[in-house]
Amino acid sequence: MRLPRSSGILLHPTSLPGPHGSGDLGPAAYHFVDWLAGAGQQLWQVLPLGGIGPGDSPYMSPSAFAGNVLLIDLGELHTQGWLDAADIEATSGLFATHVDYGRVGAFRMERLARAAGRFAAAAGDEQREAFDAFCESQRAWLDDYALFMALSEAHQGADWCDWAPGLALRRPGALSAARRTHAERIGFWRFCQWSFFRQWAQLRAYAARKGVKIVGDAPIFIAHHSADVWARPELFELDAEGRPTVVAGVPPDFFSATGQRWGNPLYRWSAHAAEGYAWWIERLRRTLELVDIVRIDHFRGFAAHWEIPAAEPTAVNGRWVPGPGAALFEAVQQALGTLPLLAEDLGVITPDVEALRRRFELPGMLILQFAFGGDAGNRYLPHHHEHDAVVYTGTHDNDTVAGWWAGASDAERHFARGYCGVDGHDMPWTLIRAASMSVADTAIHPMQDVLGLGSEHRMNRPGAQEGCWRWRFQWHDVQPWHGRRLLEFSRLYGRLPAA
Repeated sequence: MRLPRSSGILLHPTSLPGPHGSGDLGPAAYHFVDWLAGAGQQLWQVLPLGGIGPGDSPYMSPSAFAGNVLLIDLGELHTQGWLDAADIEATSGLFATHVDYGRVGAFRMERLARAAGRFAAAAGDEQREAFDAFCESQRAWLDDYALFMALSEAHQGADWCDWAPGLALRRPGALSAARRTHAERIGFWRFCQWSFFRQWAQLRAYAARKGVKIVGDAPIFIAHHSADVWARPELFELDAEGRPTVVAGVPPDFFSATGQRWGNPLYRWSAHAAEGYAWWIERLRRTLELVDIVRIDHFRGFAAHWEIPAAEPTAVNGRWVPGPGAALFEAVQQALGTLPLLAEDLGVITPDVEALRRRFELPGMLILQFAFGGDAGNRYLPHHHEHDAVVYTGTHDNDTVAGWWAGASDAERHFARGYCGVDGHDMPWTLIRAASMSVADTAIHPMQDVLGLGSEHRMNRPGAQEGCWRWRFQWHDVQPWHGRRLLEFSRLYGRLPAA
């Protein structure tokens, strides 16, 4: 669908300021919404809102439906009476500049357990009714998720296919016994999800009142160690024991001689087709209950995906395998209507991928950091942009603009200076201006580029196993002129809200 001309900021909530080691859904999130509105920004793009997985990645969540419990605002639980003032006092080892997930996870999970216990012991009738109504409305995924998380804890995180056969293969007797054994912890995980969804709904409603829409992110693939794969193994390419036979990734390219072996199980698309793509329809329905617009990650995988034998250590020995193509999006459209979706169409884009995107009129992505490596024919240069697109200075997978510029070749620097008509002294804001000027309907700027930060502040390094997803900013980093300049660009280039 065609989006109104607008601009926004890419910032995951974990990167917000706050006293408990990582950003969350507390006061800083509301202040950020206020800042966006004051700066003339109508969009807040986030990364996937699910729990984190290996490498602390939000793209390896243990559920395609659940929220990240580490985003729960502990202060709000205090106002509800489920935590004491002492419970929410910050402790040493929780950093303002970055997220130490080991320490943050231990601190927050311990507090969440206290809150869940007090809720279970002393919640009022109205609170219990709200909790029960949530559990009933989300039962389709919540029951399996809560049991999966409790069992995963009991098995110290061991892969679910290594659990006892009765649990791994979901035999009814074993599941019933597990629900009795782990009833308290199952209640804990349900309480956490209720808290997340309740707090997120309040924040999203506040953003809507301020004229700010949330752009969410739906990873195409699911972690193998997830409630989804455990609950519906027939929808994935697994063997009889539940282990992947093939896994996802991307082939070798300019950036990696061995490609990227992500390791996610691949979908058994024939099984999805046989049930009318019901799992995908429900997934997108639930996602759009949380956000206003959805970025579909690795869109090219729906046309064809890189299939790697599970035994292969790298992505070199893979092959392209057709995806569901138009059939999936036709089923989604028939069930849900025309949806506000964005296609992450980066990487090896073949004509069939472009045709699929255009058939369903999904805006694609344009990255300005990719624009200056060749000549005037580069598709990412602004004079090639189209209305039906989202233009970025860079994404969470890119270096910051300042970092990219510091490492750019002489040829890139010469071309970029000439094209943009600048001397190169402030490339982050040069590219923010170029994105704002673009005819693309939507322009998104990573917060690091607004602040002019270098490589040490980037969010992710594709292929890195650790040290990513940690960046945070502080309010003293944000100067009044940052918002004023964004507002001025939105005014000059027609990206302010309609009167």
